[in-house]
Amino acid sequence: MTHRDLWKNIMQYGSFDRMPVLHWKGWPETYERWYQEGLPKNANEHQFFRAIPIHSHLNINLELYPEFAEETIEETASYRIFRQTDGVVAQHWKNKSCIPHFLDFTLRGADGWEEYERRLQPDLRRIPADFNAQIAKAKATDAPISIAIGSMIGWLRNWMGVENLAYLCYDDRTLLGEMVNTIADLVCWSLDQILPKVQVDCGWGWEDICFRSGPLISPKIFAEVAVPGYQKIARKLFEYGIDLYLVDCDGMIDDLVPLWMEGGVNVLFPIEIGAWKADPHAFRKKYGKHLRIIGGIDKLAIPKGKAAVDEEIERRLPLMAEGGFIPLPDHLITPETSLRNYQYYLERIRSLRF
Repeated sequence: MTHRDLWKNIMQYGSFDRMPVLHWKGWPETYERWYQEGLPKNANEHQFFRAIPIHSHLNINLELYPEFAEETIEETASYRIFRQTDGVVAQHWKNKSCIPHFLDFTLRGADGWEEYERRLQPDLRRIPADFNAQIAKAKATDAPISIAIGSMIGWLRNWMGVENLAYLCYDDRTLLGEMVNTIADLVCWSLDQILPKVQVDCGWGWEDICFRSGPLISPKIFAEVAVPGYQKIARKLFEYGIDLYLVDCDGMIDDLVPLWMEGGVNVLFPIEIGAWKADPHAFRKKYGKHLRIIGGIDKLAIPKGKAAVDEEIERRLPLMAEGGFIPLPDHLITPETSLRNYQYYLERIRSLRF
């Protein structure tokens, strides 16, 4: 059985005898440590770890087209302030991995939306010239093939900032719904261009709109403005025979899970454990087998060594055996993680049999 077939069988509750050994990636500082501990700098890390990528991602340009011109405003030895290609003015640090400091926004609601709407229209130039080569490469990796399906709220939050999004939720919900619908229409257009050419295993969306105590948007408003966009995309995916619809969102997602499912989403990633102690078992108990999960392994257990890794894997074994769950660390591997401890985690996953 190929890795891709194994992945599909697990996600569809078919037969399987093991788990895929997936490697995502670490922070830049993690790699600096690993290079000192034996990871060759020019190595193919998936070959080195004897693991497969989490997916082979086919990526058409769904973001702003054309992009804004990048413009440097201030630069020092430690940071650079510039207008990004998404129109946001941000301060980026040069010598550390850190979320940028966002300073100004071209999009603030109705102010700026016409310019963004113009840059979110279908255009055949969005399809990469090497797209057929992308397809061939994706098939050759033996990883599940996913297709990008954008973001209903997360991109808007990025483009206008949390504060402007919060005001828009209450000042002009109709406009917010129009923004979501514009993105959803663009996604559906892209699927019509791509899916006649290749069979993919999963639609892969992104949000990152939750923090440690819940979502950045009211669930009631999310249901009103975002769920219709998800439903439109889900219908298009199902039209092409794709019945796995994944959303990537960090943070405490509990209040949004039923709304995503109402929108047609049935795979969640990465189920960040966090300080709120997210529990993939609780999601399965509440939502049943219709909800699949990729992730759910506390990344902070891995640096603690073999006993902690064993305990973390053991508590997820019942979910693995049931199907619809593929273990993966719940975010990038942290710099506290030694190469040896990470390799031990991968070996433990590799040794599992069902």
